[in-house]
Amino acid sequence: MTERKSAHWMEQIDERILEYMDSEGWASPTILAQERGISASRGRIRDRFKTLQYAGLVVPIGDDMYDLTGDGILFLRGDIDARYRPKPTASKVFQDRYPCPGRWPQARMSDPWL
Repeated sequence: MTERKSAHWMEQIDERILEYMDSEGWASPTILAQERGISASRGRIRDRFKTLQYAGLVVPIGDDMYDLTGDGILFLRGDIDARYRPKPTASKVFQDRYPCPGRWPQARMSDPWL
């Protein structure tokens, strides 16, 4: 087996998630939170899925379900260096949680002098 080339942003749980998906075909945070060998909350696993999705290693296939992409499979085989994948940051991965100024509602202020 070829050695995998992980990026500095990857965590050990990321590889466990990808390995599970490789053996089972797909996964969800709920299923993985109950799986032996993965000691993380459903929320933590969901965050890792979003990070892996941003990097192009997994893709959502339904309501809270994910599947490996071709690049995810190649990463597991050691054929892709994850250091050259898009670098996930909180502002990029969790856009739904951290609104950008362009999305903030316009503040309506009344003129205090009227």
